[in-house]
Formats: sequence, structure tokens, C-alpha cells
Amino acid sequence: MKRKKIFSLILAVSVTATTLLSGCGASAGGKNGQVIVYNWGEYIDPDTITMFEEETGIKVIYDEFETNEIMYPKIEAGASQYDVVCPSDYMIQKMIDNDLLAELDLSKMPNATANIGEQYWEQSKQFDAKNKYSVPYCWGTVGILYNKTMVDEPITSWSVLWDEKYADNILMQDSVRDAFMVALKLNGYSMNSLNETELEIAKQDLIEQKPLVQAYVIDQVRDKMIGGEAAIGVIYSGEAIYTQRENPDLEYVIPEEGTNIWIDSWVVPKNAPNMENAYKFIDFMCRPEIALKNFEYITYSTPNVAAQALIEDEDIRNSSIAFPDLSQYSNLETFSYLGEEGDELYNALWKEVKSN
Repeated sequence: MKRKKIFSLILAVSVTATTLLSGCGASAGGKNGQVIVYNWGEYIDPDTITMFEEETGIKVIYDEFETNEIMYPKIEAGASQYDVVCPSDYMIQKMIDNDLLAELDLSKMPNATANIGEQYWEQSKQFDAKNKYSVPYCWGTVGILYNKTMVDEPITSWSVLWDEKYADNILMQDSVRDAFMVALKLNGYSMNSLNETELEIAKQDLIEQKPLVQAYVIDQVRDKMIGGEAAIGVIYSGEAIYTQRENPDLEYVIPEEGTNIWIDSWVVPKNAPNMENAYKFIDFMCRPEIALKNFEYITYSTPNVAAQALIEDEDIRNSSIAFPDLSQYSNLETFSYLGEEGDELYNALWKEVKSN
């Protein structure tokens, strides 16, 4: 469901499934073995990987994915034996339902239990009911980013994405769930709706909107908005923080109809070959100073409250984008896994939208 570009970490080794099949263990890693991590692109500070390797003697083998849907089949197939993966909420639920994840021993990750805020553990229960399988890593919202020099009035509603005066100046997420979230919320429906009437209304709205859309994008929304190539874009809050640093004319808003509040979390596949090293890696990433480095690097909000307290920039520490008071908003939801039939239904409707 995100938002990242695939890139090569200078200080980490990008591996293919062939490499992973060739054998794992201490002989293939450092003096204390290795840990094989599968994460979103640009979603970790490379320095933290180096710091982990130097402190532990464990070699990090690092691979990247662009979407949850690219990641999932590799884990399901079991051929690529990753130790630590970072899926999004609804995909974690799917992985749990399909018995792909190991139950975690939180006693081996004291930094996770001590530093992750209680509200994020509670939110995680929407997809991991007993907090058995996942440790929160990043979180945020989805909203509208707009250029104050190109928009006539403050934006408060998703409906602006259907305003003809912004034709060819609107950027939409090229993602079935994100696009339908916008259209469903616009109409007052749940973004996890399986009601075919509601989904048909959302589909028709997206088809009607299509002539106004400049582009359906993932990563490009950030650069296009910074460069003034569009007036309005649907964006993730972490990207909004970065864009505002680069272009102060940009403003981020959570629409009044509600939106998606999401969590990406660390999980360990059942077939992980280096389970103990997986625990060490996750626990290291939950240290306050390490979580802070990652937050400063990727600009996606950290659920690590001890790290939040270390943020020196008062504007960022109190940012309503990075750390909003969620009690001020209504109709916030987390994506749920809708089952195979639900996935097929959404994908079929999205194909109709894109083909019209």
C-alpha cells in the first residue's frame, strides 16, 4: 500500500531469491551469523544497519519491495527465507490468517515492550488481535496535500478531488485500496466495505473523476507536488512532512469524512532460518536513539514514544502531521484483510476504473 522507491543500500547487500535459496546460517554471515531483512524501499537509515552489524557481529542481508502485493507471494511460497519482514496492517492480518508468521517472544525484545506506545499496540489489535505476531515500526495517515498558491480555498473534504476547476492538476494513488478508500469515505462508507452497492457507487465516482486526474502515482506524488506540477495530491503523511520541508507552499489535511490510519510492523515468517537474530534486529530497531535516526531519515512517524521524546526540533515533535491528536478526527479506520473473495472483488472493480 505505500509509497517508496526501490533503491540499493550502499552498506547492505541486496539479495535475490536465488541467493536466499543457496543457504543460510553462520557460515554465510558474520561471526554471529546473519539476518535477512525484507523491507520497503527507502524505509530505514542505512547507518542503523551498519551500527547493528558492528555491535552484534551479525551480517544484515537486505532486500526491498515496493508493495505489499509484491512481498506477499514470496513469503507465501517459502522459497525466499527471510527472517524479518515489514508488511502493512491488512497484509499482516492476511499472513496471520494463512499461518505464515511465527508467534513472537516479546521477552526477547525488551526495547519493543518498553518503548512502543500503548496506543500503537492497541491499534495493532485491529489486525493482530493479541499482539502475538507484530511489532509496530511506522505509522501515519493518508490525506490531501495541496499547494496554497494553486488552490483558491482551504481544503477540508475529499470532494475537492472531483472539482473540475482542478482538472489535470489532481494526483491519485495508483493503488486499489487507497483509491477506493477515498471514494468510499467521500460517500460516508467504510473503507473496508464489502457492500456491492457501496462499492459500485465508489467505482462510478472514480470513473467520473478519471478525466480530471493528471496521473495515478505512487512515489511521484512527492516530487510532482514539490515541483509545483500539480495542485492537489493524495499522499501519506510521512511524505507530506518531507514535501513541506522542500516546498513551504504545501499544506497537508486529513479530510473531514475520515481516512486511513495505518501501521507498518516488523514480523518474522514461520520459516525464518535465523530466528534469534531476527529478535536481536527488531529489538535494536526499537531502541530510542535508533528509532529516532530512522524517523529523521524516512520522515514516517515512529510509534516509539521514547524516540519521540528525543526529537530536538520542537515543530516536528509537536507536528500535527507527524503526531496528530487522533481524538480530533472522526471516521479513522485501519485497512482490514477482506479475504480472497474481497480482494478479487476490489481488483475487478479497479480494473473497470482503469479501463474506462
